[in-house]
Amino acid sequence: MTPDPIARWHHLVNERDVAALDALLAEDAVFHSPVVHTPQVGKAVTRAYLAAALSVFANDSFRYRRELYSEHDAVLEFEVELDGIAVNGVDMIRWNADGRITEFKVMLRPLKAVTLIHEKMAAMLQAARR
Repeated sequence: MTPDPIARWHHLVNERDVAALDALLAEDAVFHSPVVHTPQVGKAVTRAYLAAALSVFANDSFRYRRELYSEHDAVLEFEVELDGIAVNGVDMIRWNADGRITEFKVMLRPLKAVTLIHEKMAAMLQAARR
């Protein structure tokens, strides 16, 4: 059975509902990017990264392929094709007793996918700051 925070995450992804991030993220959420060395701390910055990622990854090829759950953690493996590059990645998600995401870590492969995502995410985050 899919834990509630993950079911809400899937709905958010499927609907591309960035506004739903506000109810899903804890105030002290931390985002670990595959291309930024330091953890990004706080709801606002985590929301910004996840909103940019939703925009970058939002195409018909995006699929979660495998999911593993424990009481307050999940690992979701995904695949997506971007600019002709097959991207394989993992979202590692942790939530608190209130069902709000406290930690979101993304890992990607291969290296050319990491480079591509870095470029696309930087552009999205820069655009959001304007």
